[in-house]
Amino acid sequence: MPTIAVVDYGMGNLRSVSKAVEHVAPGARVVVTADAQAIDAADRVVFPGQGAMPDCIRELERAGLRGAVERAARGKPLLGICIGAQMLFDWSAEGDTPGLGIFRGKVVRFPHELLHGAPGGPLKVPHMGWNRVHQGVAHPLWGGIRDGDRFYFCHSYYFLPEEPGLESGRSDYGLPFTCACARDNIFAVQFHPEKSHTAGLQLLANFITWNP
Repeated sequence: MPTIAVVDYGMGNLRSVSKAVEHVAPGARVVVTADAQAIDAADRVVFPGQGAMPDCIRELERAGLRGAVERAARGKPLLGICIGAQMLFDWSAEGDTPGLGIFRGKVVRFPHELLHGAPGGPLKVPHMGWNRVHQGVAHPLWGGIRDGDRFYFCHSYYFLPEEPGLESGRSDYGLPFTCACARDNIFAVQFHPEKSHTAGLQLLANFITWNP
């Protein structure tokens, strides 16, 4: 029976994530864990997060789980969600916070002046609600998901990847922005697949069967 670890450092939407993974992987063992050894032993790792970037990095370090996430990123399928995805980058403008440096690039806030001048009137930050995701390149995690399907977002910051070919999905909120990145055994999304109904569950199901 394969084991899927959901990393618990006190900052993720853990119940929703674990229940969604259990739904799409009834034959797997899903564990929500703050044990680095359990993460090391898992076949796949889901790295969620919500809240503020400085708090998430601090709590990840406090829990002693940074090394476990870094090891997972080097050797097994890893899915980063929301702040969990942002933490994979070099740096975030939120609190001038260094990230894990697994992806080259940074995380920046939606610019007020662009959102204020958006067609149709001012846009609010955080970007919260359903939005279309346009797939950048073919990837197994997009299997069975239509280009332009809607996913659920809740964020004020977004990725600016600096690696060629890292972007795997894009959305638009006053300006186009990267919302999914992929490299080797890692897939990272700004949206919440666990809250995105059919398309989100399909992405999670694809992650469960993905063999990078």
